[in-house]
Amino acid sequence: MEKTEIQRLFKQHYAKMYRVARTILYDELECEDVISDIFESLLRGQIVLLSETEERYLLTSVCNRCLKRIRHKEVQKQMEDYCLTALSDDDESEDERMTDITEFVVTHLSTQEQRFFQLRFIEGYSYEEIAASEGISKVAVWKHLSHVLNVVKNHFNK
Repeated sequence: MEKTEIQRLFKQHYAKMYRVARTILYDELECEDVISDIFESLLRGQIVLLSETEERYLLTSVCNRCLKRIRHKEVQKQMEDYCLTALSDDDESEDERMTDITEFVVTHLSTQEQRFFQLRFIEGYSYEEIAASEGISKVAVWKHLSHVLNVVKNHFNK
């Protein structure tokens, strides 16, 4: 798809797409990220739209991506709760487990992943605070932390 065509689609459908995203997510930045992702995929040429179905496709894409984000957040929240529950059985085992997890993080994760882990789980920063300090979006922070949690979970749940 050409840039001029994508610009036309953006101008014509952005307001509707944003309203749909906002009714599902309630977060301005996440709504913008969802819509940006859709237009990015159009720019990469992964999708060819027919003029008679373009609006339906774009609005359906917004709904699907918003719902996918919500599901991912739920899984992430469950994972965080699981990690906190698993670590809070008793004080001695909590210290041992935290030491094991910290050692694993230091030896198996990249420097950037270690930094995200430390900011979120050791220093207690919010996603917004991490995003601001690292100069990236909350969604990027979310993706990095999701990856870190999956790696840690898979290692310790063998």
